[in-house]
Amino acid sequence: MSMMQEFKNFALRGNVIDMAVGIIIGVAFGKIVSSFVSDVVMPPLGLLLGGVDFKDLAIVLKEAIGDTPAVLLSYGAFIQTIVDFVIIALAIFVAVKVMNSLKAKEEAAPDGPPTLSKQEILLTEIRDLLKEK
Repeated sequence: MSMMQEFKNFALRGNVIDMAVGIIIGVAFGKIVSSFVSDVVMPPLGLLLGGVDFKDLAIVLKEAIGDTPAVLLSYGAFIQTIVDFVIIALAIFVAVKVMNSLKAKEEAAPDGPPTLSKQEILLTEIRDLLKEK
């Protein structure tokens, strides 16, 4: 089997395509959450903490000298990234929980009347014959 044929078989499996779609949606969702955190959540939080802009929170490790920029430890951006992660993780957790509950409801719903085994069918016939007599 050629390498191209193996790749085609791999790429056309349903799971790979589903995974690719999930990754693309996940990346887009991550951008939305990052914007939500940086533009909606962090400004009011910074205002509550005394007008702090989290993007500007940093420790200067080495001052700027001439054209050389200062070396900063930007812990504010790190805090914002942690908030991004927590919100994304919470949203994914809720989404998976909802999907699992929908799947459980779907599995719990009976498809129709229960099927009888051969013994049960035979016993039912015998019972019906006895009732007739």
